[in-house]
Amino acid sequence: MRTLIVTAVEAEADAIPEIADTVVVAGGIGRTNAAAATTEAILTRGPFDLVVSAGIAGMMPGVELQIGDVLVAEACVYCEEGLQTQDAYLDMHAMGFSLGDFQGNTVPVDTDLLDRLPESVLIGRIATVATCSGSDIQAELVARRTSAVAEAMEGAAVVHAARRLDVPAIEVRAISNTTGDRDRQQWDIAAALTALGDQLPDIVAALHAD
Repeated sequence: MRTLIVTAVEAEADAIPEIADTVVVAGGIGRTNAAAATTEAILTRGPFDLVVSAGIAGMMPGVELQIGDVLVAEACVYCEEGLQTQDAYLDMHAMGFSLGDFQGNTVPVDTDLLDRLPESVLIGRIATVATCSGSDIQAELVARRTSAVAEAMEGAAVVHAARRLDVPAIEVRAISNTTGDRDRQQWDIAAALTALGDQLPDIVAALHAD
C-alpha cells in the first residue's frame, strides 16, 4: 500500500518520520501549488493507494481544540469560491455551478477512510482558505461559511486533485495557532510539528487497515 503525503512547506515534510512505502512532497503554499503538486506526484511517482494532505492549521474561535491537537478532516471546504453580494455570500451550489462531482464547496473525503480511524482520533471539518484569519471578523466569516473547526490553505485542493485521479484522499492537520485578531493569537509551531510527526504514522497505518 503506497501513500503520498503532500505538505505545503519543507518544515512540515521534515517533521514527518519515515513511513514505509510513502512519498512525502512539499508542494508549496496555497491551493494552486497544492493541486499541481498532487497531480504531478500521482502521475509521475504513482500509483498511490492513498493521498494525505498534511501540515499545520489554525483553529477557529470557540472550538474544543488545543494547540498540539491533531485533527482529521471529515470534509474539506473551499472558503472563498462563490459570490459575495451586498447582503449575503453564495457558495457554488447556491450559484448553480459545480466545482466537481460533489455539491457546493465541500470536497468529501472517503467515508471508508474515516470508518477506519480509532475513536480517539479527532475529526472535524477543515476550511481551505486563500486568506488566513488575522481578525475576529475574518475568523467568524470563515467559520460561518464553512462550519469548519480549523483552517489551512491546501487541504481541499489536495483532496480534490486526488479525487479527479480516483485516489482516496484525506487531510490531517496539527493545530499550531488560534485565529482572530493577530495581536491576540497564540502560536506554537514546534509543538504542532512534533504532534504531526508523532501521530501521522499511526493515522496512515489505520487508514490502510482492512
